[in-house]
Amino acid sequence: MPKIHELRPNPGSKVGRRRVGRGRGSGMGKNCGSGTNGQNSRSGGGVRPGFEGGQMPLQRRVPKVGFSNHRFRVRLATVNVGDLNRFEDGVEVTPELMVQEGLIKKIRDGIKVLGDGDLDVALTVKAHHFSGAAEEKIRAAGGKAEVI
Repeated sequence: MPKIHELRPNPGSKVGRRRVGRGRGSGMGKNCGSGTNGQNSRSGGGVRPGFEGGQMPLQRRVPKVGFSNHRFRVRLATVNVGDLNRFEDGVEVTPELMVQEGLIKKIRDGIKVLGDGDLDVALTVKAHHFSGAAEEKIRAAGGKAEVI
């Protein structure tokens, strides 16, 4: 076990800093490692970080990272009150019946009944969501709006 006053860094692990502009014998005289001409040889020369000579830079080419609500969105199938007139008086309209009748293709994350159109028959409509106007029109026609 070496004593503390005998500790030395490994050979080659400590490299002295490059002293440029100190004569030709140093290997870093005259142009000091900057080359002969061009933007990078000039005082204050060079381009900003990320600049690629006018080509679209990498940080603008790649897709952006961050929060997107896309994974958590709720996709509702929508039905208008006017479309429910195809059912007979007193029928209980369920999501499965709506798919069967072709009112909607899929139930998805739920069904919302919207208030467009007029309802002439008294129905018991079962859905996940109702707009205020839709609920009013169903009740006015003598039916019931039940939230599943």
